[in-house]
Amino acid sequence: MRGRDSRWAKVAGATAVLLLGAGCGAGSGGGDSAFGREAAHAEIVAAVEKAGLPKSDLPGIGGPTPTDSTPAPTPSTERERLQERAAACSASWQYLGPPVDGSRPGVEKAVAALVGEDWVQGERQVEKLDEKGGTMLQITLRKRGWVLYARHTGAQGLGMEMIALHATETACMNRFTEQEQKVLFGEDAEQG
Repeated sequence: MRGRDSRWAKVAGATAVLLLGAGCGAGSGGGDSAFGREAAHAEIVAAVEKAGLPKSDLPGIGGPTPTDSTPAPTPSTERERLQERAAACSASWQYLGPPVDGSRPGVEKAVAALVGEDWVQGERQVEKLDEKGGTMLQITLRKRGWVLYARHTGAQGLGMEMIALHATETACMNRFTEQEQKVLFGEDAEQG
């Protein structure tokens, strides 16, 4: 990925952390009200369940917020406010934990389930991470103004696995000005 797409992919990761760390409301970033944030999230969750991916204890749209967590603080910096706006353009699900047998094929099954819901599969990348067999798989899907990245990262040496399905609404993300992008992405905003 290069240019603008790589910047949005980076914010996708950052907003997934924000979404999953703080929970999120039921709002929509805008665009097609028939297929908004809630619909995208429902399709992601259904695909994850159908694929038999491991249970995630991380909160998501409509998901439970752990009772021992505290509400996220009010954003105090411009970057935090922009991250919150970017989160409103996103829907995601993530698992982070010990390796689970069958999770990589499970990601493939989740992608197939999303394709069955009219998501169009695009680019597929596989990268070797280390000499111990660690890999990263990323598959891009698109539907009605949304871009979804399905990722599986397995770091054998660390004994950890990350699975993420993160979708962003393009029109919503395009509302960021060039200056806001520079604040949100830092130096990467100037590339591409």
